[in-house]
Order: sequence, then C-alpha cells, then structure tokens
Amino acid sequence: MILVTGISSSPGYKIGLKLSEKYDVLGVYNEHKVEGINSIKYDLSKEPEKLLFNYKPDILVHVAAIGNVDFCEENKKQCYKINVETTRNLFNEAYKRNIKIVYVSTDYVFDGKKGLYKEEDIPSPINYYGLTKLLGEEIALANGGTVIRIAAVYGMGFGRTNFGKFIIEKLSKNEKIEAAVDQYLSPTLNTQIGEAIVKLIEKDFNGLIHITGPRLSRFEFAIKAAEKFGFDKSLINPVSIEKFTFKAPRPRDSSLDNSLGIDVTGIELNNIDKSLDTFRSEYYAI
Repeated sequence: MILVTGISSSPGYKIGLKLSEKYDVLGVYNEHKVEGINSIKYDLSKEPEKLLFNYKPDILVHVAAIGNVDFCEENKKQCYKINVETTRNLFNEAYKRNIKIVYVSTDYVFDGKKGLYKEEDIPSPINYYGLTKLLGEEIALANGGTVIRIAAVYGMGFGRTNFGKFIIEKLSKNEKIEAAVDQYLSPTLNTQIGEAIVKLIEKDFNGLIHITGPRLSRFEFAIKAAEKFGFDKSLINPVSIEKFTFKAPRPRDSSLDNSLGIDVTGIELNNIDKSLDTFRSEYYAI
C-alpha cells in the first residue's frame, strides 16, 4: 500500500489519482477532503508514527507542507514545525519500519542566479520556505529516501489556485493579467508529476531527480496557455518582477534541468504543447 500525504494539494491529488490506477493508495489530508481517492483526515504534526503503525504502508509519498511562500516567511515557527519537524518524525519512523520514502520538494531550494539547475548543483535558498524544503530533502536522503523536485505546478484538481488556472480563469472573462518577463521557472503539469512518480516507483528509482517542464518566463507560459485555449493574448501585460511586492524574495531563474527526469521516466516533460493540451482537456472536462 502507498500512503500519500498532502492529498488535497494540487500535486498530491494527481499523484494519488495516478498511483491509485495501479496500486492500493491511502491519501492523508488535514482540512480539505478530496473525492475519488481513498483518504483519511489526520494531523501529521501530532504523532505521525501512529499513522505509519496503524496503516503499515510499503511506500510513503510525502507531499504535505505549508507551501505558501509568503506565509512561511512571516510564520517561520509554524512553517518549521510542519515542513521540517513533521517530515523528520515521519521519515525517521518510516526508516525504522523499512518503508520506502519519496519526498516531493521544490525548485525554490535554489537562489535563481543561473537557472537550469542540475541535480548535482548546490542549493542555496533565498526564502524560508525554500530553506525548510531543503532541510526536508536532507532528512529524506539521510533516511535512504528519494527526492523529487517539482516546480511552478499547474493543472486541474484540488489545492490552491495555481498560475495556470489563474491565467485561464481571468482570460476566459476577458480580464487583463500581468505576467513577469524576467522571472523564469519550469512550469509543470500536475498530471505529469503523478505519471512520473508511478514510473519512478515501478523502476524502484532512488536518489534525487527533477520532474519539471521546460524553462519559460511567466509571460511566455501565459502566452502559450492563451494560444492553446484560444484566448486574447493582448490581455496579458508583460511586466518586470520588480512590479510585484512579495513578503518573501523570489528566485529570478529557478528553472530546473529535467534531462534525468526525461531519461528515467520516458515522459515528454519538455513538450509544453502536449502538456497544455492535457491541461485544456482536463479544464473542459470539469
């Protein structure tokens, strides 16, 4: 059995959905119940070892975290408790029970000074959220786990409104949006993250790997999404990231090199047209 924490998040939901096509899956959520996946409500910050004792999974896919970057910057104690302490307690117990560990991390472990970071590049986070996720990576690897870095997740399903959904919802109402021309990311479809984790588990992959889309600026991604959905591109206003006010600093170029991810999974992670086709079909299927 595979236990997936953070099942109500955008990546967690699609990971659970894809895994449940082949495996017995139990999702864990804290506040927001999901449909279509066998799941339970559980506060991971309180005795996570009991969760593993009661359900005895073979694999633990740990997605749950406080992912609001600005919230983490202003609430460091709470962020550390959930993103680091809870992760440590879970993984230490999983290691004792010989449960395979899969930890879902982020591009924000990098400072964004060069972009297209490889797995062997040395992380250097510039915000507190990124720091807590880096500590989670180290805990996972110290316990023999696998770390999967994802980035700029978009797509349908549960979780907070992501940039992809935000773009489409605004443009569908003929509302203008602003998108940074000088912030580069690796926009990643949540469905492909789920597909990739299925492949990695099948191959019994162990180590650190990037599962992300191609390097694009937020503006480039918004334009491609508008084109795919047939919306008016002139509604997208190119601006500098300097125009936005954040409580936590953002990397200028946190794009990740996904060569290993493509080689291992065989998924066309760089095919943005294909990814947006999937996004579009899922959007109109709702």
